[in-house]
Formats: sequence, C-alpha cells, structure tokens
Amino acid sequence: MYKLLRSVLFNFNTEAVHHFSMGSLSFACKIGWLKKIISNHFSYQHPKLKREVFGLKFSNPVGLGAGFDKNALYLTELEALGFGFVEIGTVTPKPQSGNDQPRLFRLPKDKALINRMGFNNDGVEVIAQRLEEWRKQQLTDDRLPLTVGGNIGKNKLTPNEDAWKDYEICFNALFDVVDYFVVNVSSPNTPGLRALQEKDALRKILANLQAINQQKENPKPLLLKIAPDLTNEQLDDIVDLALEVKLAGLVATNTTISRNNLVTPSTEVEAIGMGGLSGKPVQKRSTEVVAYLAKQLNGQIPIIASGGIFTGDDAKEKLDAGATLIQVWTGFVYEGPGIAKRICEGLV
Repeated sequence: MYKLLRSVLFNFNTEAVHHFSMGSLSFACKIGWLKKIISNHFSYQHPKLKREVFGLKFSNPVGLGAGFDKNALYLTELEALGFGFVEIGTVTPKPQSGNDQPRLFRLPKDKALINRMGFNNDGVEVIAQRLEEWRKQQLTDDRLPLTVGGNIGKNKLTPNEDAWKDYEICFNALFDVVDYFVVNVSSPNTPGLRALQEKDALRKILANLQAINQQKENPKPLLLKIAPDLTNEQLDDIVDLALEVKLAGLVATNTTISRNNLVTPSTEVEAIGMGGLSGKPVQKRSTEVVAYLAKQLNGQIPIIASGGIFTGDDAKEKLDAGATLIQVWTGFVYEGPGIAKRICEGLV
C-alpha cells in the first residue's frame, strides 16, 4: 500500500510532501479513537525491546533522527508510529529560515536523500515553549513515555569563535523540556560548522556545556553527533575528548559530503549541487565508524547509530557493530510509517 502511495507522492516536491504527510497524520491524531487505531497498528511492544541507556528508559531502541521534526511539532504523532525516541532540531538560538528552496532532493535509485536545509527552525524560545506544552498534555499509561532528545547548533551568522555561546543558550533554554542533548557540529549545510569538530574548538563547546550541566541538580546526558567523513585520527581525537569531557554518548553518523558509488547519473547529482547525502550510500561507512568507535571506547560510552537503516537486518548490523540504539530518517521516507514496527519485529 505504501509503495503505491509513495509512487504518487514522489512526483511532488520533497519538502511539500513532508509537510502534507505529517499534517495529515497530525489531523488524524487529534481524533482520539483514530489516534488509538494508528497507535495500535504501528506500535510494537515487547520486553526484549526495552533499553536503559545513559540513565534513560527507552520503550524500544528505534529512534527518529534530528532533522525530521525540527520544531517539535509532531511528537504525539511520531510516538503513535511506534518510535522509542525522537530527536528534535537542530535548534538554534534565533529562528532562521534556512537555505533557499528547493533544498531537499530524492535519489530513488540509491534510496538516498540530499539535503541542504541549513538549520531552518523556529528558534529555541518558541520550541522550548512548545515542548513544555506538549509535556503538560502527556497522559500516563502502561507505556513508557516518549524519550525526547534536543539536537542543538549555532546560527548561521554566528562566527565560529562565538559558537560556544549559541550552544549554551540552547542548552539552558531546553534543559527542562528534553531528556538528553546532542551537540551538532557535523552538518555540512552551515558554512564552517564542521571546523568545530576539530579537537580544540570542540573542547571549548563541550567543556562549557558540561560545566553548566554538572551544576544542575539532575544533569542531562550530553552527546556529540559526528560526520562519517572523519579519518581514524580524527575519530581518535573524538574518543579522547569524549572521555575527557565525560560525554554520555556519541551519535554516528550525520550525512556525508561524498558522492562516491551512486547509481544516480552524475549529471543529475551535479545538478542538485551541495548538501549532505543520507540513506543507503552512507550505510557501510556509518557502520565502519560505529565499529571503530566501539572498539576504541571499549564499552565506556554508548553509541547511537544512524545511517542507511531501512530494515531490521540493517538495525542489527549497527547493533552488532557496537551501537546501543539506532536512528532512522531517510529510511522513514522510503519505507513509510511502519518502519519502526518492522524494525522492532525484526529485532525481536
């Protein structure tokens, strides 16, 4: 059924389809009985799926990566689709419109996406308020509540030497309304951002956040999201710094700037232009990074794996490589609303 629907939707603008699809789901979930039907159909619960990672409880290990629900608009709907956790954002201190459209492109032959969204979001104040209202509306039942991560970044116009201030603003504003934080310095769509992955620049950001965090009565898990394009030497620096700053975890990986081994004709890819590539072409490299980090960390810090996960077997590959949790994004676009349930069933 979804394949037929997808063949129709893929004829329209990618970003417009995203808003239409989630808007339709949001409308349906406002009708109590219909939301219950959706939840019963798309959720899959099993004791084997429950996880406790960096002090947080997860109903299952399948999460939705940052960039899908940038503004925390669809948490109720995504929970109904069976996700164990959702990462909102990337959130910046000030609202920004992002890069010019079109900025999100499908590569169906490769089961991939290219995006150059540019951290478009409503700004941290609006998003924090929205999350606070969402939390007030949550009803307790026999299910674990949805775990929500806050992915934070810097505004485009903030110079790199002041980036640490943007991360601090977002951290403080979201502290009471998210369960964990992910520092994003690995998106290729904000000019100069990836330079912040260098050890000294990164230390300034992470050490400052951790200092603030440890002053809190109940510190929140602080994670770092990294690119798949780092060398082993750069990954070693990440490992050293993660242990030094006592990070709670790592997210591996973000999108890639590589265009190697694509089936899509190079003329089409070149016409799309700049942006981060996600989906199946990133799967192998993402798993390699997860395996390398897991070996170097030797179980000291958990890893959330992201990159090319479409099926239960894909998820198992990441978990076998050393990940504790997994995130989907592009797979959701190609596989549809049943992806979390199918992966959970596959894992069990």
